[in-house]
Amino acid sequence: MPSRATVRRPPDGWRLLSAPVPLTRPQIQLPAGSESPLKRLLVRLAVAIALMVFVTLIAYVERDAYRDANGSTVSLLDCFYYATVSITTTGYGDIIPITDGSRLATALLVTPARILFLIILVGTTLEVLADRTRTALRERIWRTTLNDHTIVCGFGTKGQSAIETLLARGLERSEIVVVDSDPAVVKDATRAGFGAVHGDAGRAAVLDEAGVRDAAAVVVAADRDAASVMVTLTVRELNPRAKLVAAAREIENVHLLKHSGADSVIVSSGAAGRLLGQAVNSPQLVEVLEDLLSVGEGLDLIERTVGPGEAGPLAERHATAPVLGVIRDGELLRFDDERAQQLREGDRLVCLCSNEDAS
Repeated sequence: MPSRATVRRPPDGWRLLSAPVPLTRPQIQLPAGSESPLKRLLVRLAVAIALMVFVTLIAYVERDAYRDANGSTVSLLDCFYYATVSITTTGYGDIIPITDGSRLATALLVTPARILFLIILVGTTLEVLADRTRTALRERIWRTTLNDHTIVCGFGTKGQSAIETLLARGLERSEIVVVDSDPAVVKDATRAGFGAVHGDAGRAAVLDEAGVRDAAAVVVAADRDAASVMVTLTVRELNPRAKLVAAAREIENVHLLKHSGADSVIVSSGAAGRLLGQAVNSPQLVEVLEDLLSVGEGLDLIERTVGPGEAGPLAERHATAPVLGVIRDGELLRFDDERAQQLREGDRLVCLCSNEDAS
């Protein structure tokens, strides 16, 4: 049994990893129009009430031309009652028009109002049924188009910043799927134009709804490292080939994420701390680093492939754009590495260039 001194982390994370999760079916939400269903329903309800008021006023203006079952003239309440039973096609016949003018008004004004009321009533019912069918159809079509997309697990500050960079690199909004357990955050994602899945990204069923098996890349931007490890393990089990990058709050958890299958791990707290330390003595250096991290502005870091006619000495082939590194057979060679001085066809260069040159 290990001693207390060998336990690096408190048991909170382990309770999180082993905590039971609800088995509710994950919900897919797709971007939709800005007008809410409740607003459309209220508009139709207002039109229906206006039609009732319209028929009531017609009957009340011509109240001397109407009689009830006892042969008496009708009051305002009787006119409203007549409007309700007439416009809903109930038609008890206890209040009837007795003159030619009132019958003509019923034929020309009340009957069209009755038809319009029925259209609103039936139309609303059909729209509710059609909306469910349309939603199911949109989800089915959306699933079929999910291929080589990018899944972002977590739509917080880190997730949104990652998406901004992906969009700046040319990725389309339709190629990004957000997974988050907060329903309010999921709504924010759909309002921003992204397809989203509401659920725990550590569950295989939720990731399957996001199309993880066909995804080209997965970004794990969870708030806690324990959750990031669980998500990374699940993603790697479902899709061994996807590019998997994860964020870690503590540097001591980097090896856990890498052993779980992450290709790259970014330590958020450590990176912020190093920038703070640099800013004390070299604030301009921090500005340059922030410029490099802001895609599409000022200086940019790009990665490109060495073509057939570009093989040869690094100093001769790329004198204008500074090369920071060469990626060869999956290994990153720094610019001062002797192996990087002679470029080969198929190498990938990490270059520093201005935004105008990057485009």
